[in-house]
Amino acid sequence: MNQTATKEALSFEDFKTEVLNDYKVATISRECSLLGRREVLTGKAKFGIFGDGKEVPQLALAKAFRNGDFRSGYYRDQTFMMAIGQMTIQQFFAGLYGHTDLAHDPMSAGRQMGGHFATHSLDENGNWKNLTQQKNSSADISPTAGQMPRLLGLAQASKIYRNVGGINQTNFSEKGNEVAWGTIGNASTSEGLFFETINAAGVLQVPMVMSVWDDEYGISVHARYQTTKENISEILKGFQRDEDNKGYEIMTVKGWDYPALVETYQKASQIAREEHVPVLIHVYELTQPQGHSTSGSHERYKNADRLAWEAEYDCLAQMRIWLIENNLATAEELEAIDTQAKKDVLEGKKAAWTAFVEPIKAEQQELVALLNSIAANSANKVFIEKYTNDLASIKEPIRKDIITTARKVLRLIVKENGRAQLSAWITAYTEKIQPKFSSHLFSQSDKNVLSAKEVLPKYDETSEEVDARLVLRNNFDVIFEKHPETLIFGEDSGNIGDVNQGLEGMQEKYGEFRVADAGIREATILGQGIGMAMRGLRPIAEIQYLDYLLYAIQIMSDDLATLQYRTAGRQKAPLIIRTRGHRLEGIWHSGSPMGMIINAIRGIHVLVPRNMTKAAGFYNTLLETDEPALIVECLNGYRLKEKMPTNLGEFKTPIGVVETIKQGADITLVSYGSTLRLVEQAAKELLEVGIDAEIIDIQSLLPFDVNHDIVKSVAKTNRLLVIDEDVPGGASAFILQQIIDEQKGYKHLDSNPETLASKPHRPAYGTDGDYFSKPSVEDIFEKVYAMMHEVNPVKYPSLY
Repeated sequence: MNQTATKEALSFEDFKTEVLNDYKVATISRECSLLGRREVLTGKAKFGIFGDGKEVPQLALAKAFRNGDFRSGYYRDQTFMMAIGQMTIQQFFAGLYGHTDLAHDPMSAGRQMGGHFATHSLDENGNWKNLTQQKNSSADISPTAGQMPRLLGLAQASKIYRNVGGINQTNFSEKGNEVAWGTIGNASTSEGLFFETINAAGVLQVPMVMSVWDDEYGISVHARYQTTKENISEILKGFQRDEDNKGYEIMTVKGWDYPALVETYQKASQIAREEHVPVLIHVYELTQPQGHSTSGSHERYKNADRLAWEAEYDCLAQMRIWLIENNLATAEELEAIDTQAKKDVLEGKKAAWTAFVEPIKAEQQELVALLNSIAANSANKVFIEKYTNDLASIKEPIRKDIITTARKVLRLIVKENGRAQLSAWITAYTEKIQPKFSSHLFSQSDKNVLSAKEVLPKYDETSEEVDARLVLRNNFDVIFEKHPETLIFGEDSGNIGDVNQGLEGMQEKYGEFRVADAGIREATILGQGIGMAMRGLRPIAEIQYLDYLLYAIQIMSDDLATLQYRTAGRQKAPLIIRTRGHRLEGIWHSGSPMGMIINAIRGIHVLVPRNMTKAAGFYNTLLETDEPALIVECLNGYRLKEKMPTNLGEFKTPIGVVETIKQGADITLVSYGSTLRLVEQAAKELLEVGIDAEIIDIQSLLPFDVNHDIVKSVAKTNRLLVIDEDVPGGASAFILQQIIDEQKGYKHLDSNPETLASKPHRPAYGTDGDYFSKPSVEDIFEKVYAMMHEVNPVKYPSLY
């Protein structure tokens, strides 16, 4: 590489300084990996997965990475994070130890293992920072290739900002000039999410640069078992763009060749940034000096020849040779850098450990002093002193040691005077410490969903009864007019206005960038939404049917649902996921796997409106909040009649609030969605035999009845039936747990609380399939009647 290959204006001395600084960063990173492994093996850290062997290509990536750009990467990118100035030595080790303070571990406050990197998109109040003035990393996740769908959305945001007028780009973009950079290990390219994302990015033509770090192995499994032809760039050649076809620019470069790497990444940056063309860089001939992780040794599966080759072509060793051969440094100068790096890393490690353990030691000493005081006046002095001495003898305690000791001693003094003092200490300690591990599952800003207030739909003499889909369509029209940063996309969402015509005419009016069709690829539809929401847009990702959500459930669960939590509130993606489901015909279009969904995506709100006016109100509410949510529209409700509100875009359905849609005295019936119409019909028929049922629409499964209104109903009727079209033990089990356990509804029951759910199989095709697979009006009637028969068999004689 000549002296001006990276920056033409650099003098030789400036160039030399820059290159030697790169070598220093890489050497520090390598020392962190080496010392980090020892910290795990000596027990100070739980697990280690490091970026050794990948240092030099990450230096090249960092040189091409600009303010405003985003990374969505792989858990070996520590050198990159150091090179862009977003991670120090001490922070590296704080993450390894699991330090629960963001000031020490800004990546995740100890919530993720080391090697998972993030920058702060939000301030301490949950407000956006200026993302264009900083280098950004979206928060990593461990599932292999799980970073890929989000990467697509991060890149697509630049395309939206460049091509859609009227959006306030402040804090988020400079005319769409930002590149989204992805990294992945070669073995993980075997995952479907990788191929789905690669295809989608080629179709969308977004500014995405995908780096594949190729060291020939996936843990112990060689590339011959991972990839056809053992070469990802070779099998992706069909994606290469040409004069007649859009596609990718595909590049290959050796991972130990510093000058070629710098040149390759500069070229990739220019193509993606200026032309909005995706680029794939296959970085091959990389090594992994310490093996996959601290869980094993690569000597077990690499032969002597491979190990010898890795020693020779270690990227740091090759960079060292290049520096000397090109008269950029002497061996002695590099040795001095190496020595200083070892010293700096050791000092940083010690500082991180001291910062981690000293607060815990102070808590240990505080409890020891309290227990000694309590023991002095206790009949169980001997036993308390044993616990106290055991705790005091731990040289490097963890908080589990402290709280476990306190709780065990509490049992010994439950009838003594010291109980109140120790109980108060445990309560205060738990209130102080528990948030370090449990905060920010949801937004704690003033824009959280619970801060939104209900606004009722308004009607006047001109309000007509219309097909319910028109309420949605007209409300979307107002949303797109009112919120230029809002866009919607999915299968059949664009040209035909979605399969149920809830978006009829919207693409023609607002353009293909804002109302867009997408391929049959649910996971990356979700990923588009996540990435764009992380960059300040307000996307609505449409999954055609609720059954198809299962294709995307992993991305929802592992990435979107955990985002606020795993960054301790410093990143967010207020994505709205739109789908339709519940009762229809056939195995594949009538599923209601709500139990699976609500238990997999804690961190995302799950909203189940009974009609389209309620659904429209949820969209209006969510667009004024900063949290992600899933809205399940009733698939059989689009052609039913509803009145057209006069305040479209303004009325808001409250989240976490139930609605009593019929008052009653004898029993509380709880349900949601399409099944409510059957419950209402059954209630009318029950009145004919003298049973007065109260009906409550849940509306929101997550959060669930924040005002505890259902238990107030149960206190009045003393009986409870939950009706749900999920499988037995699905959502009905969750609903019952919330009412009986969380709301303490058991105190008011005179009868056994019961549930009525579907059969444990998918619904068979046809109307009869629905009737015999899911709760019917007759099922609901007879279930309630049987419960009342138990109460008064004379008044309600047995039907069977």
